Amino acid sequence: MATFSQSLYPGLTARKIAVSEVVPLKAYSFNLSDVNLLDSRFTENMERESAWILSIGANRLLHSFRVNSGVYSGREGGYDTVKKMAGWESLDCELRGHTMGHILSGLAFLYASTGKEVYKMKSDSLITGLDEVQKTLNQGGYLSAYPQTFIDRVIAGKPVWAPWYTLHKIYAGLLDTYLYTGNETALELVKNAGSWAYRKVSGLSPEQLDGMLKNEFGGVNETFYNLYSVTGNSEYLKLAEMFYHRRILDPLSRQEDNLKGLHANTLIPKITGEARAYELTGEEKFKTIATFFWQKVIDDHTYAPGGNSDREGFFEPGTISKHLSGYTSESCNTYNMLKLTRHLFTWYADVKYADYYEQALYNHILGQQDPKTGMISYFLPSLAGAHKMYSTPDSSYWCCVGTGFENHAKYGEAIYYHDDKGIFVNLFIPSELTWKEKGVKVMQETQFPYEETTTITINTEKTISMPLYIRYPSWAISGADLKVNGKTIIVNQTAGSYITVDRKWKNGDKLTVTFPMKLRVIPMKDNPEIFALAYGPLVLSGLMGTEQFIKYAPYSNPWLHNDYYRYNYNVPGKIIESIAIDQKNPEASVEPVAGQKLTWKTEKEGVILKPLFDIHRERYVTYWNVAK
Repeated sequence: MATFSQSLYPGLTARKIAVSEVVPLKAYSFNLSDVNLLDSRFTENMERESAWILSIGANRLLHSFRVNSGVYSGREGGYDTVKKMAGWESLDCELRGHTMGHILSGLAFLYASTGKEVYKMKSDSLITGLDEVQKTLNQGGYLSAYPQTFIDRVIAGKPVWAPWYTLHKIYAGLLDTYLYTGNETALELVKNAGSWAYRKVSGLSPEQLDGMLKNEFGGVNETFYNLYSVTGNSEYLKLAEMFYHRRILDPLSRQEDNLKGLHANTLIPKITGEARAYELTGEEKFKTIATFFWQKVIDDHTYAPGGNSDREGFFEPGTISKHLSGYTSESCNTYNMLKLTRHLFTWYADVKYADYYEQALYNHILGQQDPKTGMISYFLPSLAGAHKMYSTPDSSYWCCVGTGFENHAKYGEAIYYHDDKGIFVNLFIPSELTWKEKGVKVMQETQFPYEETTTITINTEKTISMPLYIRYPSWAISGADLKVNGKTIIVNQTAGSYITVDRKWKNGDKLTVTFPMKLRVIPMKDNPEIFALAYGPLVLSGLMGTEQFIKYAPYSNPWLHNDYYRYNYNVPGKIIESIAIDQKNPEASVEPVAGQKLTWKTEKEGVILKPLFDIHRERYVTYWNVAK
């Protein structure tokens, strides 16, 4: 049975869906509420993120919306009683309001993932406030923290900072709130907003539409497709189709590489929208756009940790080694690439999509958050000797802070998938899955990546015939070891595939899976004299200390929170950028550090190597030159 947006909203069947997918899918998502995370670094990140979200008062988040609509916003005796938000949420920033959408989504994901009422209570209070704002504005469903004239400006081709982008975040947050918490008012708010948007743009000429779409609009097309799926209202389908950006997307539909010079995070969400269009319409052009684009980004623009872009832009194919700057791998890009990847996995059930998801999740997203403060990094620098630069609790609100509120709230979305028969185990994250329709629970216990083995226990009231499809990662070049209840299973597959364990499972049966991890070299495709090191899926970086480190305790850069492009990393001249490594046998050139997990030391230079996700508040080097 098809369910709503298999690759974006994980298998949600609790709400009535009017329009389901018309294309065959090879894998289906589980609902976030079906996956319970057990103790791990992932749950620690989620707890830090949720604490941050809960610390931001509802009245603060609603303040700019209330100011825009004329609703009482907290002022008594001539003094403001609400602390205004700053950074990209300040009242003089044209992008204000986007964080509201991200937090609505984050709260919805947290509620689905944990079942804790505190997240729904906060979400409900925000929805109540937004309902009052929309009614007070009384502009046919318009809802925003800025005046409708911003939309008029973008239609007229006048300068304005991405108003449709901000509306996309708000609309997506409202829809997530309905889908994951059941708040019917949230659905009414986004339906009203969608109807306003349809009336706003349906009368535009092709020339006006083309001009409007030059301005960043996020993935608002995706949300309108999803709204059509939920309601069956064809106006929302037509509205989504109006956001098809022909100038950019038509070349991709012809499999022409036109990415050079394009703003990456302006483009990636558009592609996810067209992926959703394919699922709901079956038009092959949209499928081609999504699959061709994904592969080009992976082949020509993706760094070893899984992120892409330099200074937020795509560059000339075959030149990635020339783009090792302090402004690589915008975190929003990785967030959006993972969303797109999940769509593609449901279409093909190809291990390469799951491999990429793991690569980007562990090396970028997991390490995006500073474990000391819970703050978020905008970029993942590739510049030798640079360091991660974090946001502040209430003076940044960058786009990557917004997507961070979602990233760390939905770790359960891609661990497991299913087909009509069995379960795909894609990620090795401690968790428990409940497949209600089959009457079975699957518990995965592991210390991965600190150990190589994961144990899967089947809990079922009666014997069940069911295949488990275990991802055999492409990095597992040293083979695989599988045992059921201690008995070895012969593995005929090779790395980069799935191992199918199809049997009658009894309550308490245990499957242990071991993928030995080894050090490996990842050379730059355009210049093998530059390389990264990895251990299994983990990219390793060299620790370079804090010399000449500009410290702004407790955050790395609070005073320049809106000016990260001019941030001076102040890299010392003696940073080690070349190491002597036997590229065919890197383990011969390094030795493990006794008593420290996942830590090595190069024999010649004495450089300490650790997983990039675990390096914070310190300079590092990820890409090395071959020592002569």
